[in-house]
Amino acid sequence: MSTFTDPTAAAQEHCEVMANHAPDLAEQYQSLATLLQKKLYHQLTVAVLEFVSSPDQTLRTTPDGTSSYLALYDRVVLSVDKKLNQLTLARIASAVADATAPTDGDSARTVLENLLADKRDRLGPSAALYVESKLALLGLGLLSRGAPGVDGPKHLASTKELLRKNEKVLAEQAVGGGGAGGGGGDAQSDIAVVLSAHYECAMVYRKAVGPPEAYYREAVQYLHYAPLDALPADERLALATDLSMAALTGDGVYNFGEVVQHPILQCLVGTANAWLVELMEASAAGDVAAFKAVSTRHAAEIAAQPALTGRAQMVQEKITLLAMVHMIFERPSSERTLRLADIARRIEMAEDQVELVVMRALSLGLIRGSMDQVDGTVEVTWVMPRVLDAAQLSDLAGRFGEWAVKVSQTKDYMSEQAFVA
Repeated sequence: MSTFTDPTAAAQEHCEVMANHAPDLAEQYQSLATLLQKKLYHQLTVAVLEFVSSPDQTLRTTPDGTSSYLALYDRVVLSVDKKLNQLTLARIASAVADATAPTDGDSARTVLENLLADKRDRLGPSAALYVESKLALLGLGLLSRGAPGVDGPKHLASTKELLRKNEKVLAEQAVGGGGAGGGGGDAQSDIAVVLSAHYECAMVYRKAVGPPEAYYREAVQYLHYAPLDALPADERLALATDLSMAALTGDGVYNFGEVVQHPILQCLVGTANAWLVELMEASAAGDVAAFKAVSTRHAAEIAAQPALTGRAQMVQEKITLLAMVHMIFERPSSERTLRLADIARRIEMAEDQVELVVMRALSLGLIRGSMDQVDGTVEVTWVMPRVLDAAQLSDLAGRFGEWAVKVSQTKDYMSEQAFVA
């Protein structure tokens, strides 16, 4: 007589119980039971991850009153965790923890803490890094909501140390070509998932402790790896607002054309913060007149933003410097000796203040060159590289075309001179 016991029998039974308990989700639970029975573990992980990623549609309570996600994780996922892609296992655990956190922060943390404590070696470095980042991010979220049981200073200090450690791990993996690990799945998309978690944690940490320029750097990195359409509308709006504020007020942030052209900024259109789009576009273009016009039209909204009012002088200096940088870029490289009077008109400042602006730009490394105070000119030999919009790219293409013509003419002239000689 066989003594074999199917280790997934209890998990299948749980799915059947939940199918009867939540008739509107019966099809999903029965599908999970079928995948368990057929041992189709890859399809199972995909199905579970999709299921727990929509708590507004699929989160219920079990017959005994506990979270259906926690029950699914404990009774189904952990029963076959050795068979699963480990990064996907980590993502499932994170989704369960996120859905649990609003009502039970302790249980949410326990899900991720136990995964790290019991299965770190099996997870591998990338999946473990993902879980660590999500656990720290979960703590930051609980801290921002004032949830009990979170030691603010201690958690911020531990998160700072974690980010520093994980930066080194990511750098080593990049050099060594290490993947995200875990068997199955696309390596590039897996790496993007891990990096997205790391930079999201870093971004939220910097939002909590500052400074804005550090938040800006982390947020831009996060946008490189996070699919925008996967974020809820309220999170996209908050991210677009925070990113715009950081770009405008961040010390040393002078190249934010990539944000202006990123779809994230369009999330502000049609909202109460739509004026930020105008302000960002005017700033990125170095258009002093447009910047002043937007500032005047939306003076009340700007006055209500402490981040802008507290750094008003820095913002004004930034738009002035960007105006001069754009003025230089618009000129051909052979015509970059500028009169101080011309700069004064472009940046809308008195001519006797332009020298200070030029010296500031030189000291910040936005331009390179020299200033002749006697002749009242500035000779620019280099201007900072930056992200170009479609019009600027078109202009640059035109300049390349002109340059190619000149090179061809010079070549023909040299050939003629060589033939004459």
